[in-house]
Amino acid sequence: MGRFILTLALVFGASLGLAQQAEPPTEPAMTIERMAQIIQNIDADAQQRGASFELTIQDIPVIVIADPRADRMRAMVPIRSADGLEPEELMRLMQANFDSALDARYAVAQGRLWGVFIHPLSPLKQDQFLSGLAQTVNVARTYGQTYSGGAQVFGGGDSNGIFQDLFEELRKGQAL
Repeated sequence: MGRFILTLALVFGASLGLAQQAEPPTEPAMTIERMAQIIQNIDADAQQRGASFELTIQDIPVIVIADPRADRMRAMVPIRSADGLEPEELMRLMQANFDSALDARYAVAQGRLWGVFIHPLSPLKQDQFLSGLAQTVNVARTYGQTYSGGAQVFGGGDSNGIFQDLFEELRKGQAL
């Protein structure tokens, strides 16, 4: 057990260190206005209502809600009704939340199963936001199959290319 925890700490520590080195140090704080600009670059038909947005990424509806006072944001993709989720399926969703969904998560709210990405708003970097959107779309796409956010899967996996293609597509047209 101790070796597993040490390995997990090394993997998480290494990935966090790489992510911090790759981020530009002068990127401004995320605001509703900045988020709106990023979202409009992804989907020119996106709808904004106050601090919430509805957009489509590769035919998948995405809802983004931000709360500047609480300094939080949430991107959500509806997957299916939560009615009829069997205990085995719920167990598989929890396993995916641990190792393959990564920054996205499976969640149940308002009678639905969702793919979600939740993050503090102001420290959110553009690439983190784009990656979170891509991972959230991917957990919806891979539901019932690999249950993957697509970026990496601890212990291996073959969905890395799916995530990278979508992430690069979302980055097109984004100005840092």
